[in-house]
Amino acid sequence: MKIRINALAGIALATTAALGLTACGASSTSGSDAAQSAGEITVYNAQHESLTQEWVDAFTAETGIKVTQRQGSDTEMSNQIIQEGQASPADVFLTENSPAMAQVENAGLLADVDQATVDQVPAGFRPSTNKWTGIAARSTVLVYDKNKLSEDQLPTSMLDLAKPEWKGKWAASPSGADFQAIVSALLELKGEDATREWLKGMKENSTAYKGNSTAMKAVNAGEVDAALIYHYYYYGDQAETAENSGNVTPFYFKNEDPGAFVSVSGGGVLKSSKHADDAQAFLKFITGKAGQEVLQQGTSFEYPVGSDVPANEALVPLKDLQAPTVDPAKLNSSKVSELMTEAGLL
Repeated sequence: MKIRINALAGIALATTAALGLTACGASSTSGSDAAQSAGEITVYNAQHESLTQEWVDAFTAETGIKVTQRQGSDTEMSNQIIQEGQASPADVFLTENSPAMAQVENAGLLADVDQATVDQVPAGFRPSTNKWTGIAARSTVLVYDKNKLSEDQLPTSMLDLAKPEWKGKWAASPSGADFQAIVSALLELKGEDATREWLKGMKENSTAYKGNSTAMKAVNAGEVDAALIYHYYYYGDQAETAENSGNVTPFYFKNEDPGAFVSVSGGGVLKSSKHADDAQAFLKFITGKAGQEVLQQGTSFEYPVGSDVPANEALVPLKDLQAPTVDPAKLNSSKVSELMTEAGLL
């Protein structure tokens, strides 16, 4: 509180009192309280930086709350939050895939999501625990060289890629969080033995590239026949120059196959947040109509999951993907890392 003193110049006592009150007022708004009153939050962001910046700009314009981003990968950010524990400066954590969010949840570091936010996102796109929520989604696809393969030559299931006839014909980016999320879904849907066997076949059959876009580019260049990636790499390239996807077509497995897995990007508020109200407001905003329309109308080509906002018209509608039902809270990134390391893929 700012103290106004109308003291007589010669009264020392009043002057002393005024100085004392002013000093008290200054100390009461220092540190975290000052940050709270200023309306600022820190977001540990593993989502695409450009997408989150669009959300941040729109949120700040509407609320006046400033947002600082710290950028990293899913695994980097989740591990950092766990290492920092209750001392983390993060207020909000955003991911590309849900295993990293489940990892932070399992460490007991997430607050409950406000009910108003939960109500904006259908149950299929958030964990059963409601410790975080879906903010966007991406579908698994097999992109293939349309000059080499016809659709009737494609596998009927993702599991078929482990068969001998696919040796040397497909690619993936096994070191990335995107691919590991796909394996997490396979583990949850089919169990450890089936996942171990599929990874063994993958090691024999596939070529490893660093990054989904690099794997797709290899298909486009004729290096391999197909690659298992997320859909938006194809649609994003098509919307620009199509130089890395001109010879490529995406194939959707559908039929609740593990290869039809839809990965949920997560958003959660840290239990240790000193700006919890503002953090919850940010999460509510990005899952609300304005935030989800950023996905619908922007260039990320990820799927909106909240507030009944439909997907970009270029995309296959979510309801037509026939994705398997997977509780994002049950995706086990630690076990996936163990199994992929055992298979020689990491």
